[in-house]
Amino acid sequence: MIKGLYETHVQVSNLENAITFYTKVLGLKLAHRDGTRPIAFLWVGEGKEFMLGLWEQKENLQTRHFAFTSTTEDILKYSVEFLENKDLQPYNFLKDGSVQPMVFAWMPALAIYFNDPDGNQLEFISILEGDGKPELGVLSYEEWMKQTQEI
Repeated sequence: MIKGLYETHVQVSNLENAITFYTKVLGLKLAHRDGTRPIAFLWVGEGKEFMLGLWEQKENLQTRHFAFTSTTEDILKYSVEFLENKDLQPYNFLKDGSVQPMVFAWMPALAIYFNDPDGNQLEFISILEGDGKPELGVLSYEEWMKQTQEI
């Protein structure tokens, strides 16, 4: 029955600002804005593949986490520059001050994080080839490549 995850929703403090961020900064496309409630829906990807819902919440805002699928090449070569050019602060899972993408060895997957204006934790992620190696934990891509080539 389940073939994937189609949509997710996040709370935002200001719908107008959130629409601007997700469309102008990240490049998503506005799909629909509900005229009766402070809600907007955005297309993620091409051909209505995925959807992101933005729900304005003025009080008790609860931040969430979700990840955008990306390619390994884009994450390694362009993600940090892309984010910094948009005045967004990239960070890795370890939050150790480095802006270099990290590998979750159990999956394995390469990822880099950043926040939206409301503090929702966003991520660019790419599944890497090969089997997971949970014993390696979270490590740099360079270390992942070294570890997996030695095996």
